[in-house]
Amino acid sequence: MNSPYIGKLASSSVIKRYLNNPILDASRVPYPTALVFNAGVTKFNGKYVMVFRNDYGSLEQQTIEAHHTTDLGVAFSDDGIHWEVQPKPCFKLHDQEIIRAYDPRLTVIDGRCYMCFAVDTQHGIRGGVAVTDDFEEFKILSLSTPDLRNMVLFPEKIGGKFMRLERPFTVYSRGGVDRFDMWISESPDLRYWGNSDLLLAVEDVPFANDKIGPAAPPIKTEQGWLTTFHAVDIDPTRGKNGWETSWQKRYTAGLMLLDLENPKKIIGMYQNPLLAPEASYEIEGGFRNNVIFPGGMVLEDDGEVKIYYGAADTIECLATAHIDDLIQLCLKG
Repeated sequence: MNSPYIGKLASSSVIKRYLNNPILDASRVPYPTALVFNAGVTKFNGKYVMVFRNDYGSLEQQTIEAHHTTDLGVAFSDDGIHWEVQPKPCFKLHDQEIIRAYDPRLTVIDGRCYMCFAVDTQHGIRGGVAVTDDFEEFKILSLSTPDLRNMVLFPEKIGGKFMRLERPFTVYSRGGVDRFDMWISESPDLRYWGNSDLLLAVEDVPFANDKIGPAAPPIKTEQGWLTTFHAVDIDPTRGKNGWETSWQKRYTAGLMLLDLENPKKIIGMYQNPLLAPEASYEIEGGFRNNVIFPGGMVLEDDGEVKIYYGAADTIECLATAHIDDLIQLCLKG
């Protein structure tokens, strides 16, 4: 009988990891933090900007503080590789109801920078959308009902509507098993969201058996909207794979192409991972090993695509590929 679990996975040959990864870790942040990862990255007003997640604690003792200490930091760069972290965090939510905000995703629309983020509350996980012009003040435009997370915005209106990818995180899942899928919704104003449809299901992804969802926000190409997604497979034989007693999951990055005029239509999807955990900093020594989670994708004028990703829930890394190669992966399957 075939095993229900997924075996060894490898990254696509078209993608190259930056040789000096990580591009950001806790040692380069000018205030105490233990984990720096799952950043949103974009180009804004002539600079690269990164908003990253801070989890506080001790790397040496492999401990993290209570969830309510989590906040978001910000860094700027002229080349997308070398980063200047600002002297203090830029965003934090915490009160009697809200525990924390985390996992930012950045999208520039009509000259303003919008940030999607996840919010842990006493009554479930919510997804938020905020806007900023300076990364010092953020105006929250909307907070979803529970349970929703991993939201990312398209960089322009499509058919007169704002669009976003999202992953509902329902407590009952599907039939009592751990199955979470990717959905797509639209809005007239970035505040009220609806007309939601299933875009991609776990069973449609050969390298997932647990959950999938959005990763970096889509980028526009002549052939369609190119977007990454996260794919998770679980195997109970993995045992201890990080600081926790047992970490049985593996996160990989997938790639697909959506129709320009109707992004609810998938034109093509690469049938293997674009990025799978392989490098030493992805598979060992981290808070949760075997984790790759893209949060930003920047298309350069020469066709290079910079893909920013969190590794092992501990550091922020960079990989690159050419836009034509990525599109061909999707179209050829």
